[in-house]
Amino acid sequence: MGGTKRGKGTKIMLISEGRGLPVSVHTAAANEAEVNLIEPTLARVSVLFGPPERLLYDRAADSDALRERLNDEHDVELICPHRKNRKRPATQDGRKLRRFKRRFKIERLVAWLHNYRRTVVRWEYLPEMFEAFVQLACILILIKQFK
Repeated sequence: MGGTKRGKGTKIMLISEGRGLPVSVHTAAANEAEVNLIEPTLARVSVLFGPPERLLYDRAADSDALRERLNDEHDVELICPHRKNRKRPATQDGRKLRRFKRRFKIERLVAWLHNYRRTVVRWEYLPEMFEAFVQLACILILIKQFK
């Protein structure tokens, strides 16, 4: 994470539980591919929750190598629709993709996160400070849910 020529782009990767509450957060430079950021985000899941059984993601994660790595190393099933220009045969059927309808919960979590001004635009120079503000926003979201 660092400054680019025009600004300081940052990606926020979130893992949420079934109700859409944050479990893990990871920030990285905006020029990194999202497929490469999934495993570091999974590594940050707390000991309390353990690794998730299933991971819902969008078409950006449609990679057979990623599916195999997640399944072998982390025992996590990746559920994401296949890309339209996929050359290899499909690896999952439509039954598993029914869970993809619940993806609105993570989108709602991102909207809740953007209620905090410091997480919308990265004003901080240090990436550690920005990640601290994102984690603070996640803590405030949790507190509001259990109030």
